[in-house]
Amino acid sequence: MGVAWERRANDANSVFLAGLQAGMAAVLWMLAWLGVSSAWQQGSFWAAENLWASAFHGAAAIHRGFSTRTLSGLALYLLVYTTLGGIFAATVRTRFPRFRLLLIAVFAAVCWYYLSFHGIWRTVSPLVALLHPEQPTLLGHVIYGAALAQFPRYLPTVPPPHQEEPAPVPVAVESDAAPDVPET
Repeated sequence: MGVAWERRANDANSVFLAGLQAGMAAVLWMLAWLGVSSAWQQGSFWAAENLWASAFHGAAAIHRGFSTRTLSGLALYLLVYTTLGGIFAATVRTRFPRFRLLLIAVFAAVCWYYLSFHGIWRTVSPLVALLHPEQPTLLGHVIYGAALAQFPRYLPTVPPPHQEEPAPVPVAVESDAAPDVPET
């Protein structure tokens, strides 16, 4: 009897889909952190989503509380960070041990924070770059990276190759009867 090892699929589609799943879970953790940190500072739980909604609705989207405009900011967060998770997983795959994968994912998330908030958002929607709380958002990206590093858990398991049992070998049975010996 051998030791059972759980194998995970490693093809490109499976890894990309696992990255999408991990990216979705990770962005939800990040948004939860951003909401709690904003509420802790006497702001709105939905401040981050409202800020991103300003890319579509302008300054009218920035207000306290949840509204229909908040949904567009939430959808944009989910779309961008879920896609980023899929791209990350497809790029990194399962080549690294867990701890190194964690470090790489956190590093990639922090790099994405600086690229997006200090580069892309300045051009696309300057309000986002100007009004986002830097420290909670940076820590949110660290949380995102740590959760994204768990993408190998979302890979489907591959059943072990079927090994046929060897056919039983017939065993000769000895009897107490005298062997058939010709008489001379």
